[in-house]
Amino acid sequence: MNSFIDTHTHLFAEEFNADLPEVVRRATEAGVQLMLLPNIDVASIEALYRTQESFPEVFRSMMGLHPCSVKENFKEDLNRIEKELNSGKDFVAVGEIGLDYYWDSSFAAAQQEAFNTQLSWARELDLPVAIHTRNSFDDSIKCVEKMQDGRLRGVFHCFGGTVDEGKRIMDAGFFLGIGGVATFKKSNSAEVLPQLGLERILLETDSPYLAPVPYRGKRNESSYVPLVAQKLASIYEMPLDHIASVTSQNAVSLFRL
Repeated sequence: MNSFIDTHTHLFAEEFNADLPEVVRRATEAGVQLMLLPNIDVASIEALYRTQESFPEVFRSMMGLHPCSVKENFKEDLNRIEKELNSGKDFVAVGEIGLDYYWDSSFAAAQQEAFNTQLSWARELDLPVAIHTRNSFDDSIKCVEKMQDGRLRGVFHCFGGTVDEGKRIMDAGFFLGIGGVATFKKSNSAEVLPQLGLERILLETDSPYLAPVPYRGKRNESSYVPLVAQKLASIYEMPLDHIASVTSQNAVSLFRL
């Protein structure tokens, strides 16, 4: 049986309150060995810890402040995030961090400050970062390039960009997180990904969001990772077990799992 790692899943979200054990069981039965949980904001920390503690054998946690949660009091929130990062808990990454101008660009400057602050923490703590970018790629990659001194590493999660954007991410020493969007009809993944290779590709779901076909529009969950892998096997014209092996090894390497 093939083994997979879901490098980005929010199974601590309230959407899973009623049936988390079943969700975890379905994932492990589908071959998903590990599921990495990116934090969202201060309010999600308790649920994140509770979820990890309920299934410590399969969950690994990240700690960060999501760009959509950067508001007037973001410096207070960052203080709490920093405290958690320095608490001695075993985090696999600083995340989910980044820039998002899709809903509201009025906090763009604050988002950039929060992003740069968290990138600097990741360098100091020798942790990778999980980066969220929406309608903000140019600013996001510029922040990374400016901060890159050889110590920065991580993943641009939910990648759906161009070949040039993908190459720029990889040139900065980063990975590309590929999820359910790659299975969508309008996705450009079939044209873009073969030109970027498999060496810097990670699998993810971003559950409960962005479920792959044939579950598009429904709640996403980590057991759907193999559907993303099957799509990549088709795109790269490679066996599924090779996709599983390379992407899992990439995850182990990046997150030091």
